[in-house]
Amino acid sequence: MDAAAAREVFVTRLRAELHTGEERPPEVSGARRAYREAACLLSRFDPQRLRLPGAAATTGDAVLELVDDCTTLGTQDRAGWSLKSEVREAALRGLAGPGAARRALECQLGQLPPEPGPERFCLDYLAGRPPTTDRLTTDELADALQAVLWLSRVPGVTGLPDTAELQLTLERARLLEPLERLVRSPFQGRARELAELREYVDPSGGAAAAGAEPDGRRRPGPVPPLVVHGPGGMGKTTLLAKFVLDSVHDPAGCFPFAYIDFERPTLSIQEPLTLIAEAARQLGIQFPAHRTELDALAHECQEAARSQREGQERVSQLHELATTRAVLGRRSSQEFQSLAAGRETELIRRLAGVLRRAVADRKGREQSEDPPFALVVDSFEEAQYRGSPVVGRMVAIYLSFQSVYPRMRLIVSGRAPVEHPAKTVEPLDIELGELDPEAAVGLLASCGVEDPEVARALADRVGGHPLSLKLAARAATLAGTGAERTCELISSLPERRHQVFRRVDQLLVQGILYDRILSHIGDAEVRRLAHPGLVLRVITPEILQEVLAEPCGLRVATPEAARALFAEFSRLDLVEPARPDAVRYRGDVRAIMLRLPGGDRTEVMRAVERRAVEHYAARDGLEARAEEIYHRLRLDENPRSVEERWLPGVERFLAGAQQEMTPRAAGLLTARLGGGTPDQVAAGADQEDWERIAAREVEDLLAQGYAQAAFERLGRRRPWTPCSPLHALFAEALSRLGRLAEAREAAADAIDVTEHAGCGERRLELLLLSARLAEEAGDLAGAGRALRVAEDVAVGLGQDLEAMGALLARARLTAGADGGDLEADAQLAERLRRLPDAVLADRPVLVRAVASQIYDRAPGALDHALEVVGLPADDETLDTLGAAMRRATGRQPALLGRVMEILDEAAGPSRQPAGGAPTGITGILRLARDRGTLDALARRLLAVPDRSGEIVAGVAAAMGAGTGARAADHAASGPGPHRRTHEEGSGPAGPEDR
Repeated sequence: MDAAAAREVFVTRLRAELHTGEERPPEVSGARRAYREAACLLSRFDPQRLRLPGAAATTGDAVLELVDDCTTLGTQDRAGWSLKSEVREAALRGLAGPGAARRALECQLGQLPPEPGPERFCLDYLAGRPPTTDRLTTDELADALQAVLWLSRVPGVTGLPDTAELQLTLERARLLEPLERLVRSPFQGRARELAELREYVDPSGGAAAAGAEPDGRRRPGPVPPLVVHGPGGMGKTTLLAKFVLDSVHDPAGCFPFAYIDFERPTLSIQEPLTLIAEAARQLGIQFPAHRTELDALAHECQEAARSQREGQERVSQLHELATTRAVLGRRSSQEFQSLAAGRETELIRRLAGVLRRAVADRKGREQSEDPPFALVVDSFEEAQYRGSPVVGRMVAIYLSFQSVYPRMRLIVSGRAPVEHPAKTVEPLDIELGELDPEAAVGLLASCGVEDPEVARALADRVGGHPLSLKLAARAATLAGTGAERTCELISSLPERRHQVFRRVDQLLVQGILYDRILSHIGDAEVRRLAHPGLVLRVITPEILQEVLAEPCGLRVATPEAARALFAEFSRLDLVEPARPDAVRYRGDVRAIMLRLPGGDRTEVMRAVERRAVEHYAARDGLEARAEEIYHRLRLDENPRSVEERWLPGVERFLAGAQQEMTPRAAGLLTARLGGGTPDQVAAGADQEDWERIAAREVEDLLAQGYAQAAFERLGRRRPWTPCSPLHALFAEALSRLGRLAEAREAAADAIDVTEHAGCGERRLELLLLSARLAEEAGDLAGAGRALRVAEDVAVGLGQDLEAMGALLARARLTAGADGGDLEADAQLAERLRRLPDAVLADRPVLVRAVASQIYDRAPGALDHALEVVGLPADDETLDTLGAAMRRATGRQPALLGRVMEILDEAAGPSRQPAGGAPTGITGILRLARDRGTLDALARRLLAVPDRSGEIVAGVAAAMGAGTGARAADHAASGPGPHRRTHEEGSGPAGPEDR
């Protein structure tokens, strides 16, 4: 078919496609069917090269015959076609048999990729040469499974492996693949550490066994966790991978495990539920008979994690306003931590129970003891700090699991064990030091140093630090095999000294080795850029021209020249792509080089950073502002002046940058970003930053109920600054310890200090705290006075939302009394009506709390809140609303039809989610939440003619979930003396009400 004829046919087909009024004929022509069958065993093909069995050559007709049957794959220059799944299915079933399938595939050998793929496996199976699956890689197993799935549709094909078993083999391979990737290079040394790990998990019964006394008897109580720690680059992760793989491949010592790496994006160290979900998923692969139950548990954990995120967001918002922080914020923090820990321990106990049953089903009758279960947690450093709630919740998880499955063992890779009040036993630890000389030589050999004498000489100078050894191997490889060059490299390295100088020696050695590596860069201009460029976190042609080139003594006059130089720079093996037209230095490179003194390059590097500040300061956007802040801090500018450049949202661009800063600069970042604080950083931080760091630790301790530990933490680095957050926390800690009079006195003193210093926000927080302490002491008049002062202060500051928070506290102060504070409720309703919706939308938790407080006295408050901020999306909200609906329909059966109609419409035409149809009202509410119709459902409920007021009160209680809303207490009791029933207008407000 010539080009003109093909174009005419294509135009005719295109017109037919665009003519929507006509149905396409269902018949499939013989040619089209033949081309479908020719392509049905190809994952990707070129239609111009698709050949029919028996045809002497390709004709290109497949382009027109299959244009409606395929999707395109790949990029424009390497586009390929693939049959749509339903077309492929029909074609496979239409093949005449194995012979036809083989002939169709053999015709396409010319366009099969050289590497293995499903097509090659199809040929092997059809030729009677099935592969041995235990020798296949993960990718090859996936291809083999695809081939088996295709061939199982072909009539008459036999001898195929079981697809379920092959799928399970693939999943097991994928489970181990991340670990095998870590030990791809030959593993060197660490025999003692591996033996310690094995003895901890599965003790031989000797005195050193985990959980045993010196006389060999098992000690009562939980077996402590084991922490593997050591400097960065020592190989903690590789050691754990080797340990797990050794146990998996040892038939005699194999035991169930879960490997949790918190650097994976699907796991969050702040959400232990994701750990439980991942452990359940991995155990489901290891125990396929219990897969369904474990997968369901993993799904439940993910749903619970989503609900916890809503709760954590509520806590964060309540802490942002001074007038909600001291009362609602800290109360919700403690409630959140308690509920989260309770939910996590419940789910981990269930997981341990499933494991216990799964092990019992599998082990033989002669086995009396359950095998150990190793929970291996990697990259836990971020959570390891004093007072960390994650550490407290992890301790609860580990103790709960071990109480159900006593042979559970927890191995954590991170920092050295830190003190935490949740600890009930002292953890064991393995500190990774340098490799022994034999292992160091072996590592050098595996990295390309072939001469044993050279390897021994390098190991003697470099020592046993794995990262230093890899750098030495790279430098030796670049130096070449000549004895003179090798001796020059070795002699350039300092001789090793006493242990006290070892860390300094390592830094010096690593710096020298990197300089040697950089000196072998071929292009002279790139070589001049390489070392000073380390201070930049991202390099583009523009940054190279405007920031980097001139301090390095290069003149890059045009954008074209910058792009050409950037192209050469991008070829360095020290850099990696960051995004299109941008590179960054590898993390391991910067981690080492930024710790080293710059020598004669120091001034050049500082000049680069000064130009970087100017460059980014002239640009808009959060990323540019974050880079400006980063380089200002690297230049050791005053943290207070740098803080003036801070914008909300830059935090995500600065995460982890503390390690590249001086202690003072790192103190500001830690105060802003949170997380653990090394003692060196805490000691070097400015007083104001130290106070914020300490305040976060104290807040965390109080949220977990550790008041004494919080009080002790507050006893450092005094006196505090006048606006310090520690003043309020000091009074809070005294109150939690039962020292109420001292707490009130401390709060009063701090209020005076903040007033004189002009610290408006801190004064507001202290006034709210003072009111709460007065209420606890029975001094309601004093509490009321403090709240009125707080409201006046907020109004004076022009802070409408802060004033609303103070009003809410005043309304709640007298909520239990007859009539309550009608004035406060009325003022709240007025503020809610007056403030723009855009302002309210920024504080959804406060708006919900206010609406739930005044709903029975302010027509339309609930409907307005539902319209502007909606209901919370956590499980507590759904449970509260569902319970109110059940009570109302139980007491008034006539409402059931109307309520079910609303539920059905919110759930959509099909109430059949992936896990099956929801059961009960709460299940349907969850489906409505997932579909995004929960708020519309709640607004419709407000119009239900419920004389008892149960449903409206339930909506109000759900609205105020987690904020201590009074409606939560009223939802079960029906209308009170000042609450409106439906007839009085519990639904949306009319124009006169808005």
